[in-house]
Amino acid sequence: MQNIAEWVLGNGITVLGQQISWAELVGQLCALAVVFLAQRRTLATWPVQVSATVLLFAVYASAQLGGLAIRQVMILLISVYGWWAWSRRTDPVYGVVVRKARASERLALLAALLVGTAAFALLLTELDASWAPWPDAWIFVGTLVAFWAQGRGLVEFWLVWLAVDAVGVPLQIASGLWFSAAIYVVFAALVIHGWWSWNRTARRQRAHRPAAVKP
Repeated sequence: MQNIAEWVLGNGITVLGQQISWAELVGQLCALAVVFLAQRRTLATWPVQVSATVLLFAVYASAQLGGLAIRQVMILLISVYGWWAWSRRTDPVYGVVVRKARASERLALLAALLVGTAAFALLLTELDASWAPWPDAWIFVGTLVAFWAQGRGLVEFWLVWLAVDAVGVPLQIASGLWFSAAIYVVFAALVIHGWWSWNRTARRQRAHRPAAVKP
C-alpha cells in the first residue's frame, strides 16, 4: 500500500512546466465530477467523492497542509451521511428533494463558518500543522459546512462553496498546486451554475408538492 501511495504521488504528468502527480490529477478530476454530479442530484455524487478524498488526502498531507488533509477524512464521513440522506429523500419527478434554507438555518451556517474557522485556525497554529492556518481552516470548515448543507438538500450549500473557492485558489497557488488551483476556478463556474439549477428545482418542487396532495 505504501509503495502505491509513493508511486501515485511521485509520478504524473508535466503541464506548462508544472509537475502534476497522478494522485492530484485523478483526485481533483473526481472532485470536479462531484460538482457536476451534484448539479444533477444523482447518488453517484457520493461514491465519486469517496474516491477523491482518498487521493487528495495523500496530496495535501505531502504538501504539509494539515487542515486540507484532515478535511478529506471529514468529507469521507459526511459523504456516507450524504449518501444515506439522499437515498431517503427522493422525489419521483425531480430526484433529490432540495429547498432554500430558513433564516435560522442560514444564521447557523454562517455561525458555523466563522466560529469553526477561528477555533480550527487556533488549533492548527498550536499544533504547527499548517503554514497557512487561517485560510487552511476556512477551507476545512467551509467544506464541512457545505457538504452538510448539501446532504440536507439546502440550496445555500453552493454559496458556501463559492466562499471556499475564493480562498482556495490563492492558497493552492501559494502551495505550488497549480493544477488544483485551476480546478478550483472551474469549480467556481460550476458552482454558480449549480446554485442556479438548484434554485430552479427548489421552486418547481415547492410548486409541485401542493398539487401532488390534491384529490
